[in-house]
Amino acid sequence: MKILRARLYELERNRIEKERSQDRKTKIGTGDRSERIRTYNFPQGRVTDHRINLTLHKLDEFLEGEAFDEMIESLTLQAQEESLSNLK
Repeated sequence: MKILRARLYELERNRIEKERSQDRKTKIGTGDRSERIRTYNFPQGRVTDHRINLTLHKLDEFLEGEAFDEMIESLTLQAQEESLSNLK
């Protein structure tokens, strides 16, 4: 009886651990390049937003907030275009 209880406990624990692992993976992701939102390339002075395929060669200005408005405008335009295409 003790062996059966131990095996059932182990099976249940493995099932719960597997569910947690899958849930965590869907929430966190894998960190692959395909999941990234933005890439900062310091040697080349480049920042790329992968959601809208926008690359700026103004990394220093972007980090200081000067070129940030350009990125925000592009993101806003992309969001507006998506919402307009959803209306059609």
